[in-house]
Amino acid sequence: MAYPLLLAALLTLLVAAILQLLYRHYRYYSTYNLPPGHLGIPIIGRTFSLLRAFSTNSDDQWFRDRINKYGPVSMLTLLGSPTVLLAGPAANRFIFSNDGLILTQTSALRALVGRSVLTLAGVELKQVRGALQGFLKPEMVRRYVCKIDHEVRSHVELNWVGRDIVTVLPTVRRLALGIICSAVLGQEAAHFKESLCTDFVTLGKAILSFPVKIPFSRFSKGMTASAKIRKAITNIAQKKQESLLHAGHGAAGNDFITYMLILCSQGVHSLTMEDIVDNAMSLIVGAHETSSVLITFMIRYLAGEQDILDKVTKEQDEIASNKKPEDALTWDDVAKMKYTWKVAMETLRTVPPVFGSFRTATKDIEYQGYHIPKGWKVFAAQSVTHMDAQIFHEPHNFDPTRFEKFVPPYCYMPFGGGPRMCPGNEFARVEIMVAMHYLVRQFRWKIMCKEETYKRDPKPTPSLGLPIKLNIRSMP
Repeated sequence: MAYPLLLAALLTLLVAAILQLLYRHYRYYSTYNLPPGHLGIPIIGRTFSLLRAFSTNSDDQWFRDRINKYGPVSMLTLLGSPTVLLAGPAANRFIFSNDGLILTQTSALRALVGRSVLTLAGVELKQVRGALQGFLKPEMVRRYVCKIDHEVRSHVELNWVGRDIVTVLPTVRRLALGIICSAVLGQEAAHFKESLCTDFVTLGKAILSFPVKIPFSRFSKGMTASAKIRKAITNIAQKKQESLLHAGHGAAGNDFITYMLILCSQGVHSLTMEDIVDNAMSLIVGAHETSSVLITFMIRYLAGEQDILDKVTKEQDEIASNKKPEDALTWDDVAKMKYTWKVAMETLRTVPPVFGSFRTATKDIEYQGYHIPKGWKVFAAQSVTHMDAQIFHEPHNFDPTRFEKFVPPYCYMPFGGGPRMCPGNEFARVEIMVAMHYLVRQFRWKIMCKEETYKRDPKPTPSLGLPIKLNIRSMP
């Protein structure tokens, strides 16, 4: 009898503590006009409900149900923080142009990637963002087209040619990792990308986990993978720093780490070696995951859209007809891939790699008559507009030609918007276009499991990795 009584006492104390927290909260914010909705149980709130929606590929419906119930502004608790959910074009404009909202991330992500562009704020964020924009500006990306071409050709020859069956997601994940590692780490990337590919996947899966280091949990595995990756990048960065000391002012910043070390020596930013490593790691994590998802779902869509595949192939064949087989693609070639990029844009609309983003209010903010208290999180579900029938006609249809028409501002948000546009969008465009050029010109494929579904883990992930039956294309 003692154990049931003890359990009942503990539950009573827990309920009392929760009620006390709720009382203090509502008393403190009694003067605020908070948005509709409920915070729910402290710390937990609607977290498990949202994570379950991600795992069952029902996240878009989860958002729409909430918007239908409370409107485009509502409050809840997510991942341990009181949060205001905002959705719609007006909300997107507000979020991406308001200086009182700083990009923030979950506690898990901060622990996993450290002091990076994903977690910094204020002057430090401006320094890092400015450096990233300088490194990834079109003039710099133009110089990388030949390197990307080489990476793609080598990858296709090694992982596609001669194969009957290819599991797309893990295969293109290795390609995307190789491309971004080459840009971030330079020639030292070759060994790095092969030895740590699995660790990057493990780290990526831990981003939306609870930051409690329980053995064998996602977060614990992610932290172990993060430590391995950080150690490897630190070794590379230290060697580059030593090389710069010997090279002097004649050194060229052809990779991200060298570029950041040179800027540091010039006093452009005040980041430490550890900060540079963290930013290199976060850049690799973010870039290779989103690119691999986009390539995977383009392949998935093209398998069932013969007319669209024929148009993409015709465009790529015309570009190749003006080149020798051994010639690498150029910046101008990529600029001609207009229809192929529309297919990529439509893929990003229907299956956005990033479902939304978290921001933190640095001061009390008012939006549409509601207050967002200082310190609260703002969850921007910007991709909700992608499936809005009032913005995109018949949104469930896959139609690249919809991007031949004007799309209203802040309605299509795969790369963010306004002054907070993703600085890597041009790099991503080149990477995707070069990869699709060689894949559609050399192969045809069939989906092996047409019933295969996908979930967010946290990026869109086919349950089987999208295995396809591969055939060499019969050239006309």
